Amino acid sequence: METLLQLVNFNTKGYYFEGVRIKDAPRFVWRGLMIDAARHFQPVAVLKRNLDAMAAVKLNVFHWHLTDDQGFRVASKIYPKLQEQASDGLFYTQEQIKEVVRHASNLGIRVVPEFDVPGHASAILTAYPALGSKEGYPYSIERFSGVFNPTLNPIKEATYTFLENLFTEIAPLFPDEYFHIGGDENEGKHWDENKEIQEFKKKQQLKNNHALQTYFNIKLEKILKKLGKKLMGWDEILTPSTPKTAVIHSWRGKQEGLAQSTLIAAAKKGYQTVLSAGYYIDRMLSVTHHYSVDPIGNAVLTKEERKRILGAEATMWSELVTPQTIDARIWPRTAAIAERFWSAKKITDINNMQKRLKVINFQLEELGITHIKNRDVILRNISNHQNIEALKALSKICEPLKIYSRNKGGTEYKTFSPFTLFADACSADAEDAVAFNHQVQVFLASNNLNSLQQIKISLKKWSTNYVDFQKHKQTPITHALEPLSKNVSLISELLHGSLLSKKFTKEDQSISKQLIKQLKEPCQDVTLVILDSLNKLVHFCTTNYN
Repeated sequence: METLLQLVNFNTKGYYFEGVRIKDAPRFVWRGLMIDAARHFQPVAVLKRNLDAMAAVKLNVFHWHLTDDQGFRVASKIYPKLQEQASDGLFYTQEQIKEVVRHASNLGIRVVPEFDVPGHASAILTAYPALGSKEGYPYSIERFSGVFNPTLNPIKEATYTFLENLFTEIAPLFPDEYFHIGGDENEGKHWDENKEIQEFKKKQQLKNNHALQTYFNIKLEKILKKLGKKLMGWDEILTPSTPKTAVIHSWRGKQEGLAQSTLIAAAKKGYQTVLSAGYYIDRMLSVTHHYSVDPIGNAVLTKEERKRILGAEATMWSELVTPQTIDARIWPRTAAIAERFWSAKKITDINNMQKRLKVINFQLEELGITHIKNRDVILRNISNHQNIEALKALSKICEPLKIYSRNKGGTEYKTFSPFTLFADACSADAEDAVAFNHQVQVFLASNNLNSLQQIKISLKKWSTNYVDFQKHKQTPITHALEPLSKNVSLISELLHGSLLSKKFTKEDQSISKQLIKQLKEPCQDVTLVILDSLNKLVHFCTTNYN
């Protein structure tokens, strides 16, 4: 059905399908998107519209991250303190969970829940501190981002009773056979500080905390098996003792001591595997980067090993997103990632992908995705509802800081930070920057006059943008952006004049050097992504117009 919808064409008389023959099948059976509803709660309406978008690009697994240090998001009738004390009142009722699962099922999407244990347990232990590994510790819902010490106690029988009762209650809400237990980023600090746990390790001949966590996971695997569920966990759960029925979710890529990525290593050892390394869309890397990552790469696999690689997932961790911004962080990049999961390995033409992505971008908006309109909402908010054209022009050449360099250390922002800043209006693929960088590349490679004309048009537009920026009363946020706007205009004006006059004096060179230096510094959590191209044009002018 989605293929047919993509093929709808039209003329002045009506809409129609072209006469075509379709021969198509997915490369991977598991084509997923993980949405973290724990760090920032995502209401049902947000999930539904993203499920609609997933179906449109033929993703078929919704991985729902429901618990973490910042909140426990599922109502429990057996353990009501979980929603009363560990959710800030932001949780899904069991009826809402059924509603989301029904909506997904109608779209052909399976729903895999994740309850992250034994680490990332601050919220759980806020409600039930007796299950913790450090007696007397002041457990509370975590407000910052990062990796924290609160961890379930793996030697207490009460821990397993709690998890078995909870999973017995919750598992029927999710008909799918896969059940994700997280298992990541447990550094075991509280285990190391607990004498009883250390004695238990010696008695059980468990060499380290990794072995102790495997002991914990084996117990969980048995609990889930009784419930008709298959245990799935992040690649930290992969040890020699891990049952072969477990599904290994590779997120760290190639690890120390492994010749291959954890995905390939697990498949070769007999485990079913799913990949997320390379598809962490919260890292704000470009669509080109993600599209260039192949789930299997050049690994040599037997037929059976290949069969164990179920597929891959894009992961939307939500430390820095809210319901207002999450769509723009997922889409449209995930449409390109979805193609990587579906199409043959040889489909790698980036220019062709970007051409088609422009069409998909607007089709996603038709489905209710808010990634386009909410940029303007945020910019209007920033400007106190004044004209936003100058801000919009700036946003189209800036991108948020990448790979977690925004919110370094996890303490710049807190759970209830609004995320309505300029960086939140910028995307991972600044559209005008992508076009400009391409034209500069073409011009410098072949002295293409058409590209030169497009470069001049862009530089002219940016050279006057600061004048427009200054026309409006400055708010604290726009005032902080003023140096960026001014310097972009100054260097654009300088380069535009040089390309017209074919003159570039020593003074021009000196001024350009200073402006480039200032523009290299991040401003308000964004970077200027035309900077490299501007620098290349400076070099070109210096070399040719001296």
